Amino acid sequence: MNMALMVPLTERTAVLIVVALLFTRVRAFRSILNQQATWREKALMVVIFSAISILGTYNGIWYQDAIANSRVIGTVVAGLLAGPWVGLMTGLIAGIHRYSLGGFTDLACAISTISEGLFAGLIYQFRRNRSKKIGWTTALVVGFLAEWLQMGIVLLVARPYADALALVQAISVPMSVVNSVGIAILIIIIDLAKKEEDRIGALQAQRTLQVADKTLSYLRQGLTYDSAQKVAEEILRTTRVAAVAITDTRSVLAHVGAGSSHHVVGEGITTKATREVLSTKEVKIAQTKEEIGCRETNCSLRYAILVPLMRRREVAGVLKLYQDRSRKLSAVDLELVRGLGNLISSQLELAELEKQSRLLADAEIRALHAQINPHFLFNALNTIVSFIRFRPEQARELLIHLGEYFRRNLHDSGGYVSLARELEHIEAYLAIERARFGDKLHVEYDIEDGVERFTVPGLILQPLVENAVKHGLLPKREGGTVVIRARRKEKQIVELTVADNGVGMEVDPFKPALAEKSAGRQLSGIGLANVKSRLQSIYGEPYGIVIESKSGSGTTCTIQLPIGVNVSAQSVHRR
Repeated sequence: MNMALMVPLTERTAVLIVVALLFTRVRAFRSILNQQATWREKALMVVIFSAISILGTYNGIWYQDAIANSRVIGTVVAGLLAGPWVGLMTGLIAGIHRYSLGGFTDLACAISTISEGLFAGLIYQFRRNRSKKIGWTTALVVGFLAEWLQMGIVLLVARPYADALALVQAISVPMSVVNSVGIAILIIIIDLAKKEEDRIGALQAQRTLQVADKTLSYLRQGLTYDSAQKVAEEILRTTRVAAVAITDTRSVLAHVGAGSSHHVVGEGITTKATREVLSTKEVKIAQTKEEIGCRETNCSLRYAILVPLMRRREVAGVLKLYQDRSRKLSAVDLELVRGLGNLISSQLELAELEKQSRLLADAEIRALHAQINPHFLFNALNTIVSFIRFRPEQARELLIHLGEYFRRNLHDSGGYVSLARELEHIEAYLAIERARFGDKLHVEYDIEDGVERFTVPGLILQPLVENAVKHGLLPKREGGTVVIRARRKEKQIVELTVADNGVGMEVDPFKPALAEKSAGRQLSGIGLANVKSRLQSIYGEPYGIVIESKSGSGTTCTIQLPIGVNVSAQSVHRR
């Protein structure tokens, strides 16, 4: 063992780690740090880590006609990050390069480099099949074993054997210690880069949802001058761009920020970049003033990201984020505008559906149910994000509840379900709200045996429960309780009740129209008038909602329905 090699080998390994650290700052490298990489991205990983391995060879120390080096770092990390094929190909390229340099260990080193990449890739496959993450401790052990694998191959292949044995005795400990630590450090660096990407993505998603929460309601009327102006102003307030513009296919609907003096609302589209996006239906990044194509010579806008707004698979307009000389548009801005473009496109689709659905009452109800509440979604996602690190199992359960909530919100609207299924939908909603508000929210079920099998209109109770939570309990500092009752009344009537002990409201029993209007304003999602109209259109005039409420004492909403066809017991399932 030659400990004199330890210090210079450590210095050279440190240089290699610094180079790898610089790679992690490159956007192309950061974009491939995921387990679902495409073949193109995996090919890029092979190129990058082959370069790191080759650099480790060149940066090595010639010793007894061999090279004490850090080549193993690139091949092992490639295998640990992307699996057997990437590790094997990286090892093959680095091994062929080492063989070309000659020396009595050239063939042994080439074989060992290929074997090390494949070995690390198999470890990746083994850990992934068991849903286990590759941490720095695993990387340290794999690096140490990979180096001793190399030493064994050198002893088996290199000749003369006496020289091979002397070499292994001299370099085995320095290389195995330094390189295994180097591999562990590089895995730590890459893991930090992944976490930074996740953090940036989470922040970007949060910003997108914040903008969406404040702007999507404007777009329910479609893409108009008024809605586009409000959306553009909100995006400009939330982001750090110089200007925001929205167009339809012919003219500028809104332009706020820099350049508004000559990018005039109502004028036809003049910029070359906008016309190109309308034609190609693809995102465009303009890096220069010439690429933007503004005819104004003194225009201060220098960079732009343009995203097509789609409706019925056709371009309805363009969303544009501009930047001036003070700052370039970043990759974060690109993801933001893409997300906003998708959200606006989705809302334009919904606006179109709403417009058409006014022709049929049932279609109108379905369109109202299909409206995703971005505020609820934003709060739910924030709650789940806060649980992921410290309570991952509960975060997983909340994601299941959230998916179930939206699936049923879309699937069950306007149809008929068992009362048990309706209660499941309510429970999915309440599970998320309980996680958000903890002890402030209590729920009690009082369901008479057998009643849960009766058929009710889908999503007939959930809006009442949401109203009780949002407007009844949460304004109270100490929170309160929601009681959900279902009882058979007389022979052919089932009575459904949602009661809370919240803040209540002033309802004048002698002015039912005023009472209904007041309560309707408080309901979330589908309004009280729509719930009542659904009930009356299905069952006739006698049926509807009875509200009893007093300020400070809570609210009780009661629905009476004629008993319909019993649902098969197999379809009744309570979690």
